[in-house]
This record gives sequence, structure tokens and C-alpha cells, in this order.
Amino acid sequence: MSYALEGKVAVVTGGGSGIGAACVRQLCALGASVVVADIVFDNATLVAKEFGDRAVAVEVDVARVEDAERMVETAVAHFGGLDIAVNNAGVGVPVKASVGDTGFEEWRRVLDVNLDGAFFCMRAELRRMRKGGSVVNLASVMGAVAAEGSSSYVASKHALVGLTKTAALDYATAGIRVNAVGAGFVDTPLMAGRDPEWLAAVAASHPLGRLAQPDEIASVVAFLASSAASFVTGAFIPVDGGYLAR
Repeated sequence: MSYALEGKVAVVTGGGSGIGAACVRQLCALGASVVVADIVFDNATLVAKEFGDRAVAVEVDVARVEDAERMVETAVAHFGGLDIAVNNAGVGVPVKASVGDTGFEEWRRVLDVNLDGAFFCMRAELRRMRKGGSVVNLASVMGAVAAEGSSSYVASKHALVGLTKTAALDYATAGIRVNAVGAGFVDTPLMAGRDPEWLAAVAASHPLGRLAQPDEIASVVAFLASSAASFVTGAFIPVDGGYLAR
């Protein structure tokens, strides 16, 4: 069993920053060629430039079916196939609100990206993925528990975990593994500018007493993408500093 990814081709959504960029860097470090997909093309381009001809940037809005399909076709056309898919792109709740006060537009936008977007990407990826491939979906601890005022986000991540398990069953006989990572709260640009007291409380909610670093999530993604995880499929793996153990 090996963590090496030489000769493998990957796509990473939301690859221009945060967890996605960390995943791109770790996959490339292990030998993979990577399509860096992001809705902000400039961010994707900057990350891809770090790896020369072993990475290519594409502008992708995962909530658009045609963008998801174009991303996969880019991998096949540019690098000759597809072996690894990291579906990381997602959005949070802009304003916390109870279920009764949640606006339809907010609900629809979060589900469009976090659930429909993951489905569109998985559908395109799984149709072209080679035998022995691996799909890793970035869920959240909110795929297992809930938080007040976050109905759209919690619903999207619970559903993503279920979608992951179903796809794992659908593609097991094809030799393709599908898993989800339940990330805790992570120190990414999305946390910039947040209230310091809120950040301290969030950090304290993890028994390890801090937020995760993007590389700590990406290292588990890289493990799941590799043959070292060859008997792991249909799993929801928390990477949460103990958040779900309380």
C-alpha cells in the first residue's frame, strides 16, 4: 500500500484557496497531475502556476451542470483520464436564522452549491473515472450534528453524506471508492474578520482547543485518494479535533 500518486489525475473544486488549495498542493506533492477548479479563476491560476505543466486552472461554478462536465473533460483532454476527485467547493450560511425565518433564496443558494453542485460534479466524474479511482467529498461535522440557525448548511451536509454512501454502493463493483471527510472548523480565509470572541468560542468547542489548519484536512483527503485507503469506501471520516466526541 502506498500514498504515492504518480501517474494519477485529479480534479479539485474550490481549489483556489483554503482547504482546496491545500489539497491541490498535497496531491501534487505525491505525484498527481491536478485540474484546479474554482469559481474565482485568478485564484485557481495562482495555485496551478506553482506546479507548472502538472496543474491546469479552470473556472468552474459547480452549481452549473455544464461547468462540472467541462471540468472533467479538461482532465481527460489535458492529462489523459481521471483517477481522483475532491469535491470541496461549498458556501456557508450568510446570516444565521431559524428555519421559519430562513429565506428561500438563501436556502436555494446553499443547496445549489453544497448539494446540487457536489451531485453535478460526482455525476460527471464517475462517468469518466478509471477503475481504482477515488472520490472524496468535503462534508463537515455538520453532516453528523446540527447547529442553530444553519438549516440550509446542515441539511446540505447531511444530504452529502448520504449521497456519498449511495455512490459508494453504486460504484463498488467498478473498483471506485467514494468517501466523505467531516471537517471541523478550519482556519481559512472564510474565518477572516470574524468576531474574536466567537472565534475563541469555536476553537474551544474542539477538545484539542483550536481550529484545524487546511493541511490537516488535506492530509486525510490525500490518504483517501491513495491506495493506502484501498479498503475504505462509503465512510464518513471526522477530522474535527474531537468535536463530535463530546
